Amino acid sequence: MAVSRAKKNQQVEKLSQDLAKVSTMIVTSYRRLTVAQDYELRKLLRTSGAKYQVVKNTLVERAAKGTKVEDALKNLSGVTSIAYTEGDPVALAKALSKYAKDNPDFTFKAGVVEGRVISLKEIESLATMPGKEEIYAKLLYLVNAPAQRLAATLAAVGRNLAVVINQGVEKEKFHGGSGGQAGVDLKTP
Repeated sequence: MAVSRAKKNQQVEKLSQDLAKVSTMIVTSYRRLTVAQDYELRKLLRTSGAKYQVVKNTLVERAAKGTKVEDALKNLSGVTSIAYTEGDPVALAKALSKYAKDNPDFTFKAGVVEGRVISLKEIESLATMPGKEEIYAKLLYLVNAPAQRLAATLAAVGRNLAVVINQGVEKEKFHGGSGGQAGVDLKTP
């Protein structure tokens, strides 16, 4: 069934609005994916905060005009789908790379991160990077570590003093005798 010109224009307009907000996009190609595999991919991408859409090459090229992802969507051929997100680019790349390993008929064509077109090797490198949450956790650890060490050092001084005094009491080094300094026995055993 042919799609009317009005319906195509409506699809282009909606896709154009989505692509205008996108900071990261990966253009993919697939062959012989079943409905179940497609559903699995969409579910996987939803958990990473991304959207996935099978697109017609001419329509997506028109929709991308004037957006950050325009260069990656020029002169496409074959079956094309796009996965895009406004969030973490690493999460998107990890999800797609994992899926591509499990399904060899699913391949990458191009990618865009923060408005810059990236190569297929860079997509693979992006997938091996730690995610934003992991980077934030490491950064917080590095910021917090000196304060923790200082607190431990300060606590150690008091703890060590308490241990020395406790050992002196256990060995009866301190008792209230006369003639010496306030309560310290100056006689050595």
